[in-house]
This record gives sequence, structure tokens and C-alpha cells, in this order.
Amino acid sequence: MDSQQEEASGEEPPHVTKNQTSISSRVKRALLGAPRDIKDPSVFHRISLIAFLAWVGLGADGLSSSAYGPEEAFRALGEHTYLAIGLVLATAFTIFIISYAYSRIIEHFPFGGGGYVVASKLLGPKYGVISGAALLVDYVFTISVSIASAADQVFSFLPPHIAQYKLVVVTVGIILLTILNLRGVKESVTTLMPIFLIFVLTHVVLIVGGIAFHLFEAPRVVAEVHGGFQTNFTALGFLGLFAIFARAYTRGAGTYTGIEAVSNGIQIMREPKIETARRTMAYMAVSLAVTAGGILICYLLYHVVPEAGKTMNASLLERFAGSWNMGNIPVGKMFIVISLASEAAILFVAAQAGFIDGPRVMSNMAIDSWLPHRFSSLSDRLTMQNGVALISGAAILTLFLTHGDTSTLVLMYSINVFLTFSLSEMGMVRYWIQNRQKYQDWARHIIIHVVGLLLCLSILLMNLLEKFTEGGWVTLLITGILIGVCMLIKRHYQVVMSHLSRLDDILTEIPTTMTNNMPPHLNPKAPTAVLLVSSYGGMGIHTFLSVQKLFPHHFKNFIFVSVTVIDAGSLKGAADLDSAVAQTTLSLQRYVDFARQLGLAADYRMSVGIEVLDQTEKLCVSVVKEYPLSVFFAGKLIFEKERWYQRILHNETAMQFHRRIQFAGLNSMVLPIRVFANSKKSASV
Repeated sequence: MDSQQEEASGEEPPHVTKNQTSISSRVKRALLGAPRDIKDPSVFHRISLIAFLAWVGLGADGLSSSAYGPEEAFRALGEHTYLAIGLVLATAFTIFIISYAYSRIIEHFPFGGGGYVVASKLLGPKYGVISGAALLVDYVFTISVSIASAADQVFSFLPPHIAQYKLVVVTVGIILLTILNLRGVKESVTTLMPIFLIFVLTHVVLIVGGIAFHLFEAPRVVAEVHGGFQTNFTALGFLGLFAIFARAYTRGAGTYTGIEAVSNGIQIMREPKIETARRTMAYMAVSLAVTAGGILICYLLYHVVPEAGKTMNASLLERFAGSWNMGNIPVGKMFIVISLASEAAILFVAAQAGFIDGPRVMSNMAIDSWLPHRFSSLSDRLTMQNGVALISGAAILTLFLTHGDTSTLVLMYSINVFLTFSLSEMGMVRYWIQNRQKYQDWARHIIIHVVGLLLCLSILLMNLLEKFTEGGWVTLLITGILIGVCMLIKRHYQVVMSHLSRLDDILTEIPTTMTNNMPPHLNPKAPTAVLLVSSYGGMGIHTFLSVQKLFPHHFKNFIFVSVTVIDAGSLKGAADLDSAVAQTTLSLQRYVDFARQLGLAADYRMSVGIEVLDQTEKLCVSVVKEYPLSVFFAGKLIFEKERWYQRILHNETAMQFHRRIQFAGLNSMVLPIRVFANSKKSASV
């Protein structure tokens, strides 16, 4: 088997009792749902999201920032609230630039991956791992910040002594989201959709109503803004006012987080994916600009000021609807409670973006060998269960280390977003410069990315300068450590692959004796060697030759068995599944041709699945029915100086297969392929 095929067992071993298996299966099915059939072409349609559902699943991250982004910006203005109009325009402009730039990125990278793929392809692998690590830390903090902030909203209405249970509540919330995402992306999104819609409805009422109630005061508001600007321009000068404005603009930069989520999650969208993704991006940009800008305008119209123990949104809602009554029914207070509850709920939903996109970034990085290969594997529900589990655990750990303090989490999380934005825009700028001879209209395309790069770099630098000593250094330290770990993992895989490539060079060039005679026919009653192989290469040939060396002239039949394992990188649609099956078939046929050229009777068997062990076991059982005298062989890398991390980075598939086959009453052997610590030596028998 290929060294990159991952271990994961979906079935209980045969020695487990029927009752135990039944109970565990029932619990798993109740929590996660029934397995999906990868061979059913319609499954790709059923698990994908239309633009509206993608907006719900990915747009909540951006919309939820309206609970704290505009407030942070408005607070930073201090007494210069007249600058809020400028903030509204700057916010809308920034959202438009970043979202439009990412729409162009979607066109160039239609299979997803977002900032990681852009940086990797256009700037190089080292920039890619920086972007990927920054994104992973960002998504962990997205979950932590969202859940902690949602809990703050809820506990602000409860007695103070109950606050001691906050960490328990946020942990339960993350576990709940984890289970929803292990069931499937579409299931989690449709479950959370009512929460999202309530938030949108209440805030449409707030923004539209708040502005409409003050339309008759428009001349007065314009006069106040003009007068405040003119007075302070004389007193402070242009640079003074710009410094105040720039600080407020930077403080509200959290408003723009989440825009990149669409480009990271294209794989989950309905065909045609590019059109669906662009429509989703438009929904997100418009809704975010209207919500954030509308709240800033309402702050100005209602003269909202910070109050102890209250969010500015709570103060705004009280001024907007506090006096509404319908007889003895306090309609206004009911609206306030529902609106604030929806803000808490939308923050909970916002964590969904971390669960959707975080594991997908992990998958892309695992496929490129920056992370253990098992993070690219899928569960029988077609979810990236390893990535979901890890990002969930990291978010819970982060909450406990920070004691769930939202302010600390926000400080730690705000920098990486714009680091990724900047790298993406830098990559696109470089792309258009390099291809200016190829595209005559390159100047028109590059403008949006140049403007986006300048905006993102400016916000990043101002965030670093202002927040470095307040907690920003922690984010940089964590991101730096993660980058270092990724580079060590990559180095290890490169060393191992260099050994295997030398093995490929040696064994795939073995001369064979061509014969005009027809190869012998398979004899079902003769001893049969069944070899578990993957792509055609030195590892499979090594296993084949080792069998003949250990058992000369004993086996009369050779059956090559392989499973087409569909991982997160190849799960894009039915056409890609067919392509993967065709590639596996071609590799198996090459093994059969190689054996027949040596005058041996050979054939192959294959299957398609998510989990290699289950499918391989089924194949082997079917082979034994045809060839009762079968012995099964699998190859396994053996390191000269084995370390603990090698068991994490490399699968134990061969040994697990060996155990399964033994308990199934079949005969099997694991043949070692030695990998020496000295890089000058290659893998060998």
C-alpha cells in the first residue's frame, strides 16, 4: 500500500460481539447519520450548497463582526463622531475591494484553497505555508472568539454568580458544533439557518427603521457633521484628523474578517462552482457593508455613547425600540431581547466558518505534505473528520488558556487575517505583472489587486504597531511555531520520498524477458499471492519481487489489489471520481503486464472508497472465494531509527490490515521496506 494512505477504521474488529457492534454502530449513526455512497454520482449534488446556503454557512463569520467591529471603530473616534460618515464610506469601500479581489481569485483558483493555494502557486511554497499556518490559527481563533463572545452576550443577562460556568457552556457549544460538522456541512448549515435569518431580519428592522425615523433630521445631521469637521480641521489639521480616523479604521478592521471564507470553501458549493461562489461573495459583501455601515450611521443618529456593562449595540437598541409599547405589551423590550439574542446566536453560527474552512485548509496543506497526510482523509459521511476534531480541540484549549476572555482572544486573532489577505493580493499582483505580455488588458485586472494590497498591508502594519505589545506577539509566536512544525514535517516527507524515488528508479527499470508465448492462465486451485499495491512504482514492485524471493516458484497466481481512496483533495465531483478510478486501473494493469512479461499468471481487483481498510478487507474476502489458497502481502516502511513522530506522519495501514485479515481467518504477511537514517542510502529489502 502507498505510504500516504491513512489509517482509519470504520468497522469493529471481528472479535467484537454482535451486540457490541450493534450498540456502537447505532450510537455513531444516531450522532453522525448513515454513511454516504461515494459511488452514487448524485451524492456530490446532495452535499453541495447553493449560494444562499453557502452565504448562511460562510457569511455568518463576516456578519457576526457587526457585533463588535463597528463598535470598536466608533469607540476609537471618541468625541469626533462626525468622522463616522467617513468610516461608513471607508468600510464599504474596503469590503468591496477585498470581496471583488477574492472574486477574481475564485476565477483563477476554482477548486478552492483560498489564500493558501494563491500564495503557494503564485509566490512559492514557503509563502504558502506562512499563509496556511496563519489561516489555521485564524480559524481556531474564529471559533474561540465567536463562541466566547456569544457566551458573553448570554451571561450579561444572567446573575453574576452563574458566570463561573462560562467555560463549561462554551465547551459544550464547541462540542455541539463539532458533532454537527461531523454529520456533514450541509446538515450543519441547514440546522443553523433559522438563527442566521432571525439576525438578518432584526437588524434590517433596526437599520432601516433607525435611518427612516431620522430622515426629517437629515439637514441637521449634515450641518453637525460639516461643522464638526470644519472646526476640528482648523484645530488639529489634516494630519491630526487623519491620525484619529486611521486609528478608528484600524480598530474596526475585525469587520472585514471572514471575507476570504468563500474562496476557501469552493469545494462545498453547487455546480457551476465559480458562479455559485461569486454569487455567495456578492451576498456576503452587500450584507456586511449594509450591516456594518448601517450600524455606524445609527450610532451617529442616536448619539450612542459607551456605557458600562453594555455593548453599544444594546444601547442603540434601547434608544431605537425601548419606548415601543402595544397596550400593556412591551413590544420594544421584546424586540431588544430578540435582537441581542440573535447577535449572541449569530456569533455561535460564525464559528461554523472555522469548522468549514479550517479542515479544508488542513487538507490542502496535508496533500502538499506540510501536515500529516491523514488530514486529507474523509469519513464515511464525506467530512474531514480529522481536521474537524483537531481544530475543535485547539479551540477548546485556547478558550481554557485564555479563560474565555473575549478581549484577549480578539487581540490575538486580528493580525493573521490581514497577513493572509496581503499575501493573496501580493500573489495576484505578481501574477499579472508576469503575464502582462500574455494579456493585453492586464493593467485593468491588476488595479484591484494593487489597491487591495495597499489596503491590507496598511491595516496589517497598523495592527502590528498598535497591538503587538497588547497580545499580538502571542499570535505571531503561535503562527511561527506552527510554520516551524510544518517545515519539519515537510522535510521528513521529502527525505522519505527521496528514498522511495530512488527505489522507483531502480525497480521500475528492471529488464523483463519478453516472450511470444501466452502467459499461463490463472488456476483457482493453485497457491495465489495477493499483493496490496497503490500507484505503480518501486514500493509495489519491491513487494512483488520480495514474494518471489521468499517463496521461489511456490505461487502460481498473482493478484494485484488496490483501493481508489477518495480524499478531500480529489472530492470535487463525479467526473473527478471517474478520473481517479481510471488512474488506479491503469496502475494495476501495469503491474499485471509486468508480471506477465515474467511469464507469470496475473490479474487485478480494485474498489473505490473513503476508508482503505474496509474496502481492502471486502476485496480480500471476495478474492478468497475465487482463490481459496490465497496469501495476502502488504509492504510497510521500516525506519532505521524509528521515532514517535513517524507513527503520526506515516500510516499503520499494513499492520492494521494484517490484524484484520488474521482475525478474519485469512493468511497474510507484512514485508518490510527499510528506510535508512543516512540520506545517502536508499530504501531497500
